Amino acid sequence: MHNAPTRLLRGLVPTLLLALALVPMPRAQAQPAVATLDWTLAETLVALGVTPAGVAQVEAYQAWVGAPRLPAATVDLGLRSQPNLELLASLAPERILISPMFANLAPRLSRIAPVTTLPLYSPGRETWPQLHELTREVGRLAHRKAAAERLIAETEARLEAQRQRLPARVPPLLVVQFMDERHVRVFGAGGLYQAVMARLGLENAWRGETNAWGFSLVGLEQLAGREARLVVVEPYPVGVEAALADSGLWQQQPSVREDSLITLPPVWSFGALPSAQRFADHLVTALEEAPHDD
Repeated sequence: MHNAPTRLLRGLVPTLLLALALVPMPRAQAQPAVATLDWTLAETLVALGVTPAGVAQVEAYQAWVGAPRLPAATVDLGLRSQPNLELLASLAPERILISPMFANLAPRLSRIAPVTTLPLYSPGRETWPQLHELTREVGRLAHRKAAAERLIAETEARLEAQRQRLPARVPPLLVVQFMDERHVRVFGAGGLYQAVMARLGLENAWRGETNAWGFSLVGLEQLAGREARLVVVEPYPVGVEAALADSGLWQQQPSVREDSLITLPPVWSFGALPSAQRFADHLVTALEEAPHDD
């Protein structure tokens, strides 16, 4: 008699296990396999919690963009202008994201997966709203709409907090990045650095013309005589730092002569909100630590 309930339970166990197996279990939102050749789109994907299946020139991304770091699982697709299409196809991406710079590759890429071109730094448009639009569109395509809204809100709050930390008086700034020992990109209207400086309430000393990406390529002599503090964004090209030590033209720059030069770690000058946060963080910290008038 006592064995009957036991036998009954034993008979019911397989039935119960089968029923449980058929019940859909709650799971995290599926992450689409997304690949990109563009570093701006790559940094945005990572900031939204997406691991890109593949990104072009991973090592160079780490050097020029700096952060957010690409996950170890992200595959290096080779050159941005000449990606390894066989390797890309082997990743079976559900979507490939590119910027207009790589539009010529779209026909070949579209044989592998649907291609979406996402513009940024469109001439004649304010930069900051474009950064929001790009973030929302990447969030939509990567099924991360809520994460996109969080990134936008977090960026706004972070820049406001950084603005509050600034010294009372900050001179106009001249933000440059070296191309070689005699030429720099100097950043002005239409670029990421200018957009961040405007949010922080900082004055940009460069009012000359800029291209679609917000910079002009100029010789060092064009920086001379400006009442501004120089800000150099790394990385330096190979050999340039050593050459500048012997460059009279560079050594006579007021910021160099007065030892008030600011040097920042790499920040992707063509980036989106992750780079905007990074630039604000580094710039404000450097300005706090630099000599300034009370």
